[in-house]
Amino acid sequence: MPQPEGAELDAVRERRTALRDAYLRPRQDRPATAGQGIHHAALICRDVESTIRFYQEVLGFPLVELVENRDYPGSSHFFFDVGNRNLLGFFDFPGHDHPDFRETIGGVQHIALSVSPEQFTLAKARFDAAGIEYLGPDRGVDDSLYVRDPNGVGIELYREKLGVFEGITLVTGGNTTD
Repeated sequence: MPQPEGAELDAVRERRTALRDAYLRPRQDRPATAGQGIHHAALICRDVESTIRFYQEVLGFPLVELVENRDYPGSSHFFFDVGNRNLLGFFDFPGHDHPDFRETIGGVQHIALSVSPEQFTLAKARFDAAGIEYLGPDRGVDDSLYVRDPNGVGIELYREKLGVFEGITLVTGGNTTD
């Protein structure tokens, strides 16, 4: 994917700085959020069983529900517990011809899921044992494991507390610890 260079890169960086200066308030000056958190993110899968096996057996997120989609007869709607009372949901749509994953506007680039240092180490071992390709600590990234699920969805296992990014607490309240 082509990246900006020279004057174009400088302009992109200046625009980001202007946006940051215009909209980002110091943490103590931010209003409380109107939300209670993400109930679930809903994604589309190609194959229900391979998706269940990946999330439950490889990533360690238990399947907590599997029902028929109320809006599409024959379609499954299922959920995984990804911690902190958050769910990751999937639909399949039998009979639909869905294109393969591609990174595009409005698409999911990746979903970052907070994991403990112990779970991070276990996931890395499971990826290695299963021959699953990933980008991680021994491949240029210190606190993240990046992998694609069987549907092409990017998953980041982030060895960081919720509400914290690169050691800096971004949000407070709820179940986030400072």
